Amino acid sequence: MSSAQDIFDPGHYRNVRKPLAEAETLPAWCYTDPAFTAREVEKIFLKVWIFICRADELPEPGDYVSVDTAGGPVIIVRGRDRKLRAHANSCRHRGARVLEGKGNCKRAMVCPYHAWTYDLEGRLTGAPDMERTAGFDKANYGLRPVRLEVWEGFAFINFNPDCESLIEYLGDMPERFAPYGFADWVCVRRSVYENDCNWKLLIENALESYHTTTVHADSLGTQIGEDVDTAGNWDALYLAGETSVSILPGETATFPHVPNLPGKLANGAYFTVIYPNTQFACTQDSMWWLSFTPLGPSRCRADFGFAFPRETAARPDFATEVEKYYRRWDMGIDEDNDTGRLQQRGLESALHVPGPYSYRERVVHLFTNWILDKVLADGARVRPPR
Repeated sequence: MSSAQDIFDPGHYRNVRKPLAEAETLPAWCYTDPAFTAREVEKIFLKVWIFICRADELPEPGDYVSVDTAGGPVIIVRGRDRKLRAHANSCRHRGARVLEGKGNCKRAMVCPYHAWTYDLEGRLTGAPDMERTAGFDKANYGLRPVRLEVWEGFAFINFNPDCESLIEYLGDMPERFAPYGFADWVCVRRSVYENDCNWKLLIENALESYHTTTVHADSLGTQIGEDVDTAGNWDALYLAGETSVSILPGETATFPHVPNLPGKLANGAYFTVIYPNTQFACTQDSMWWLSFTPLGPSRCRADFGFAFPRETAARPDFATEVEKYYRRWDMGIDEDNDTGRLQQRGLESALHVPGPYSYRERVVHLFTNWILDKVLADGARVRPPR
């Protein structure tokens, strides 16, 4: 394209907006152009709810985690009142990161540069050698707050203070997934990795079962997904099955199913996208999440977590039996990551043109249209029919 302005002309996306059977995929520049990624950060990642972590990962006052987001570094910390809060991880003096990694900062957060000190609620309590600065008042220099809300133990942040509540944003997902009882689950595994592809490619891959016959032929095998009708900023693919898909075919799951799950929850798995960047994969006995952060047009970071009901995680055989769950996930994600890199390289071809969708890619089509809803100049809202 000739300019950054051109790529946001809604006319370029008319074919993406069509019904699934007539639609085309996004143009390549949506995955390769720095201007498109910058617009996604501005219009999406700084405006909507972004999943960060499980609240049970930070159980005690002073527990914190430093997270790099598309809006910059953020601290999530549990206060002395046991409430979780989020703050920009940027000292109000000269901007240094106040905390790194994960741990417990006791009763205060201390900047390693000039020892400006903040309490667990983000208020500035100590600022050495500032007594000669005219009009200096510690009350005016607390850490900048970031809005944080928790649903069923899942903590989300939003850089937009005027946004709708998290529950409103999620629509009917909280009600439909209430039987899982996620508030009493615990995170048992976390990992982070980077990949040389656009963040959207990995989300799209997670939203269709079309690729499983080829990409996962020798591991997960063929999977057939069913579209799900939703309300709110999420969509999902449903995989029917009486046994958990959290383990490889041929292995036997020994962990109990969540009791009293109704209907489809008891008889399959939901592979969701919570817009814009997070997948919750919810099965009868476990769940995992993948959350993708853009690091540029052709690189992203993936944050992964695995959770189980608290009673399951407390079983004496848990450490041994959970290995089969990890084995399934590690094998599948390696194969998916490879396809992301292959796609990214192919999209960089000067001869690439958008292709048609299969009927098995409806949720991918919905995802790409949600992205366009946010980034295009016309501000249109489109939910394509089947």
